[in-house]
Amino acid sequence: MAEQFASLSQDHIEFIGRQHLFFVGTAGAEGRINVSPKGLDTLRVLDPSRVVWLNLTGSGNETAAHVLENSHMTLMFCSFEKQPLILHVYGQATMVYPRAEAKFGHYSALFGHLPGTRQFFELGVDLVQTSCGYGVPRFDLDRERPTLAKWAVNKGEAGIRQYWSEKNQSSIDGKPTGIDHLRIRGKGTETGRTGKCA
Repeated sequence: MAEQFASLSQDHIEFIGRQHLFFVGTAGAEGRINVSPKGLDTLRVLDPSRVVWLNLTGSGNETAAHVLENSHMTLMFCSFEKQPLILHVYGQATMVYPRAEAKFGHYSALFGHLPGTRQFFELGVDLVQTSCGYGVPRFDLDRERPTLAKWAVNKGEAGIRQYWSEKNQSSIDGKPTGIDHLRIRGKGTETGRTGKCA
C-alpha cells in the first residue's frame, strides 16, 4: 500500500543512507524523458525538505538540460535487501555550478571533493511516497566501481573542462545544458536556472 508524506521522516532518511544506488528522473518541456542511475557517495539529505546530490562528469548531461526548462525532478530509491521498500522523492530542482564559488565549494567539501564533479542539484522536496517493493529482486553489493574517479583524475581539471566543452554542451534532443558558460566566472545566477547562464 502506497503512503504519502509532505517531507522526509527520520526513517526515510535512514533508509536513504543505507542505499548504494538511486535513480533520477527528469523531462524537459518536450522531447525524451531521462532516467539516470547514480551510485557512489553522491547524495546528502540536508533536512527533511532538502536534498542535494552530486553529478559527476559523464558522457551525457541530460538532467541539466531538462532542469533549465522544467525544474520537476523525481528521485527513486529501492531496497535490494531482505526488507523491501520503494521510496520516491518529488520536488523542484536547481543547479549549482562551479562559478557559484561559495556554494559549490561548500558542497564539494560536503562530498569530499570528488574528482570530476560537474554540478550539484538541490531538490526542494514537496512529496514523498513509499510503496511495497515486492517486485524488486534481492541483490548483494559486490563493490563500488573505481573507474569513473580514475578517469577524472587522469583527465585533470583542464581535461575535464575540455570534455565538458566537447561532450556536455547539449542533450540528445539538442537542448542546451548551459555548461558552455562555466568558463565565464562571476556571470549569471548562482543556481543556473536563468536562460543560458546555467
